[in-house]
Amino acid sequence: MFVGRSPNDRMHFADFVSGSCAGACGVAVGYPLDTVKVRIQTQKQFTGVYQCVVETFSKEGVHGFFKGMSLPIATIAMTSSVVFGTYRNCLQCLSQARGACSGPNTKQEVFLSGMAGGIAQVSVMSPGDIVKVRLQCQTESRKTLTNLPKPKYHGPVHCLLSIIKEEGLMGLYRGALPLMLRDGPSYATYFMTYATICEWFADGSKKKLDWHVVMLAGGIAGMAGWTVGTPMDVIKARLQTDGAQETKKYKGFFHCIAETVRVEGAGVFFRSLGINWLRAFPVNMVVFFTYEVLTGLLRTGGGRVDPPQLGLE
Repeated sequence: MFVGRSPNDRMHFADFVSGSCAGACGVAVGYPLDTVKVRIQTQKQFTGVYQCVVETFSKEGVHGFFKGMSLPIATIAMTSSVVFGTYRNCLQCLSQARGACSGPNTKQEVFLSGMAGGIAQVSVMSPGDIVKVRLQCQTESRKTLTNLPKPKYHGPVHCLLSIIKEEGLMGLYRGALPLMLRDGPSYATYFMTYATICEWFADGSKKKLDWHVVMLAGGIAGMAGWTVGTPMDVIKARLQTDGAQETKKYKGFFHCIAETVRVEGAGVFFRSLGINWLRAFPVNMVVFFTYEVLTGLLRTGGGRVDPPQLGLE
């Protein structure tokens, strides 16, 4: 969500507020399609986006698309602060390491700092993410008749406590390795793509960017990030749901990859790429627009945003 500015800039409260609001807006906009994506990745009864949407709506209603959303919304401020803090501090450290006391960050520094921010957020994101995925994969409706199975988890808190009781605290970090391998490269690509597009439109000048440029750059950056992150997202989701409703199928990270390829072929890693693109563009349009506009309003009262200050090597 955050692009490179001058390394001597101090972290302002405005950045934290804007980042948190932008993250929450992004979660709300993209959550229904995120639920569809997770179900396609983990459950064989869903053969495509349309079939999954129709079946989810017919059996569970609109609520079925928003299962588990409250926890990501509640923790988005913490996640955003970790990403933002790590990203900005890494930018400054890398700038100092090359002996630059001032001036814009390079593209390489943006890429590496974005990767560090994506990896760092796993520490606070993993518990909430596994709860989200477990709830999204509950296809049973709470309104089912007495002779039909009821949902295992009654809500985010019950799911969280159940995982701790049944699998221990480390159960909250199941899937953390593929989550790290997903978010490190994808955040690096995400930040880099956004910064490059903004720089291209700025054309080397200090002019402020119009909102439509920010939204376009954000949408494309989101699609680029998910292109890189989708394969590990599939493995993450399968490890997180493994054993929740039935006997465990996977012995670990590498076994999950091997079994997935053996049974379904390598193409399964990109089966959900289309829906990730479909979700990523509007979500990240909203995320970057909200972040940049709120930051501008809180700092200067402006209606436009400054282009990211990046130097080229």
